[in-house]
Amino acid sequence: MIGNRKILAGSIALLVAGTLAAAANEKVTFGTNWLAEPEHGGYYQAVADGTYAACGLDVTIMQGGPQVSGRPMLLAGKIDFYMGGNLLSAFDAVQQGIPMRVVASDFQKDPQVIMSHPGEGLDKWEDLKNADQYIMGDEGAQTFFQWMVTDLGYDAAKRVPYTFNPAPFIANKKSIQQGYVTSEPFAVQKQGGFVPNQFLLADYGWDTYATTIEVMQDTIDKRPEVVQCFVDGSAKGWYNYLYGDNKAANEMIKKDNPDMTDEQIAFSIEQLKKFGVVDSGDSEKLGIGAMTDARIQSFYDKMVKAKVAQPGIDIKKAYTLAFINKGVGLELKK
Repeated sequence: MIGNRKILAGSIALLVAGTLAAAANEKVTFGTNWLAEPEHGGYYQAVADGTYAACGLDVTIMQGGPQVSGRPMLLAGKIDFYMGGNLLSAFDAVQQGIPMRVVASDFQKDPQVIMSHPGEGLDKWEDLKNADQYIMGDEGAQTFFQWMVTDLGYDAAKRVPYTFNPAPFIANKKSIQQGYVTSEPFAVQKQGGFVPNQFLLADYGWDTYATTIEVMQDTIDKRPEVVQCFVDGSAKGWYNYLYGDNKAANEMIKKDNPDMTDEQIAFSIEQLKKFGVVDSGDSEKLGIGAMTDARIQSFYDKMVKAKVAQPGIDIKKAYTLAFINKGVGLELKK
């Protein structure tokens, strides 16, 4: 009987200790910039497998979407971290005097892709400007397309709006269309019955970082250990999502976004790996999330030349390298 009491007491002590540890984890919210999808997989992975919890965070992922404005919530202190798209928003924040910084870039390459029809004289990167029609969304037309016009000689008059429907591109064999390498090629394959040529802009000079982690300077100053935990946990999450067992993370993604299918998830993960979107270049030595001063300066210079960004911005205020480039998680790559 005494032995049983000791076992029971020990069990209770372990339970209490575990409960206290869970209670001690700091609650933080990470806002994504779109509905849950495999492009957010590393963050869901770090929640699902306890990576964030292991370094002291209780992370809630607040998915974005067409009706959600996440960045204003970051500026207002309603969320702790926000998923940026590319570096332009960070440059803009500096120009506006907003104390927001990028602390990591979990995509080494922007997933923006240009697609063309095979066998129509548009099979090489240098041929694409000769297309009859450029199908580009409004945001793309104001950013990377300006670079394509300025640096690469594209004809701005050929641009027509992209309405997130691949039908016009499928119908016009002499057209090119923008998209995400993890999404639009899949839609074209399903609806058009062919695999389009895919040219990742990042492989041809569009050298912004993407899927950044944005945070307010006040959080960096007052809770640096929280920032470090989130950055490190996210990097490890991405390694485990890409190279380990991602089943639990995918179930979380499908729960948040019931329209997401297993087929789409498998395609997206394959594309992320094939094109080195998350893990390539500097991240192969410095770890996922890596950034360098030289590359950020290179992208800024291109954006000034294309008149997308204003000259004279102190871009060092847009980011910090203090939390990255330490090789965190490299041992998890399989």
